[in-house]
Amino acid sequence: MIPAFAALGRAQKALLGLLTVLLLAAQIDQPYPEIALLQHIPTMLLIVAAPPLLRRWPLSTPALACIVAFFALHTLGGRYAYSNVPYDDWARALTGTGLSDAFGWTRNHYDRLVHFAFGALSVIPVAEIARRWGGLGPRGAALTVLAWVLATSCLYEIFEWLLTIVAAGETADRYNGQQGDIWDAQKDMALAALGAILVMAVRGRR
Repeated sequence: MIPAFAALGRAQKALLGLLTVLLLAAQIDQPYPEIALLQHIPTMLLIVAAPPLLRRWPLSTPALACIVAFFALHTLGGRYAYSNVPYDDWARALTGTGLSDAFGWTRNHYDRLVHFAFGALSVIPVAEIARRWGGLGPRGAALTVLAWVLATSCLYEIFEWLLTIVAAGETADRYNGQQGDIWDAQKDMALAALGAILVMAVRGRR
């Protein structure tokens, strides 16, 4: 891993280094230690696997930045088990008003943001992979992005469902973050698709 990391450019080293720092910082006074490892395994795997993968299949710095940005959002969500990200407290500290108060929200919507961001931030790296390594044109790359976002979102929701079957009730509920919404999985998948479609529409006009 170390030789592969050394072979990366300065900007890509900085991005992976920043994500590593964020991951370590998220463990300080961890409020939900019982599910912390489960939440942060994907980020740890990315940090370990990224250098050799990037050495074998290089990506542009903007593409890697999108991947790191998504995992940074996930790391923050994982620290607070998603459903408890205290964005209302942060907003009140800055403006005196919580976002839930301002918009009439009755649930924590941080998970919705991350699902939307997954779709939006997948566009650049997945399209780049499809075009560079798959030999696809712009239309084929766009379809690949949409297929990736929908398929990955679906598989993740299935994983969450299976987890609720095998894990202890409270642990599963905290990880799942459904917050009483029976249509949570469908909304999450729709937001991911919407994020991808919006970014592709904006990029298509350039």
